[in-house]
Amino acid sequence: MARTCCSSSGSRARPTEFKLYAPQAKKVSIAGSFNNWKAPGLAAKKDSRGNWVAKTSLKTGRHEYKFVVDGNWLNDPKCTACVPNGFGSQNCVIEIK
Repeated sequence: MARTCCSSSGSRARPTEFKLYAPQAKKVSIAGSFNNWKAPGLAAKKDSRGNWVAKTSLKTGRHEYKFVVDGNWLNDPKCTACVPNGFGSQNCVIEIK
């Protein structure tokens, strides 16, 4: 359902793309440690295939995040690294090198 990837250039911040396949969603954003978990967070735009994409630059290091889909907090199903959070669930982790 979702895919997150990052590409690298530069030394302090790296272009990062978050991608989620959710054709029925009306609004998708990404909230995480990089934006103080503010919902709606980083807004994603929907393409004609039902993919929601948000691009930003993230500093090198470890960042936790979740998708916010129509007001519901969801983990990235393609994420391979998750950590427990203080709410009884998990956050996804992306490492920017």
